[in-house]
Amino acid sequence: MAKTLGQEFTKGLWAEVPPYRLVLGLCPTLAMTTGVDNGLGMGLAVTFVLICSNMLISLLRKVIPKDVRIACFIIVIATFVIVVELMMQAYAYALFEQMGIFIPLIVVNCILLGRAEAFASKNGVVASCADGLGMGIGFTISLVILASIREVLGNGTFYKIPLFGPTFEPFAFMVTAPGAFVCLGLMLCVMNLLGKK
Repeated sequence: MAKTLGQEFTKGLWAEVPPYRLVLGLCPTLAMTTGVDNGLGMGLAVTFVLICSNMLISLLRKVIPKDVRIACFIIVIATFVIVVELMMQAYAYALFEQMGIFIPLIVVNCILLGRAEAFASKNGVVASCADGLGMGIGFTISLVILASIREVLGNGTFYKIPLFGPTFEPFAFMVTAPGAFVCLGLMLCVMNLLGKK
């Protein structure tokens, strides 16, 4: 049992890391990685929703009718997204304002619905919690790494702390939408190369 839980947790950290292996959740990956604070905030919000929705869907899996399961999954996910949104408004308002519309859009993040359908609806609560935690941490790490590269090169800062002197010329392309695609493509290349080894 412990080995299985360990495998469920660790698969989201490398073998099935959402943006790079499953190529899921690309909208927040590209939009919310202009700064490390945004990437970390989005990753933690998605992790919270993943864990809570996986656990609740797993608890209700025998009660939810198969014909309306997707609608039920979306309602559960939306409930926890509202919880995250209200918590961010109360305790992290500056980050809430930075993330804007991308917080409610967590509802339609395909990672959440995919984990609900592929895993939580077929497995127990503990395994579903491990799956959600692993996928969420993997997603958060991938966002923070991508955001770190983009922020350091595009602004010359890390977590808004200046890293270089006043003569540094930032590569502003990296914090634009095309820069996000280029950086993501390079990260996918690195992941594939590392995966082959």
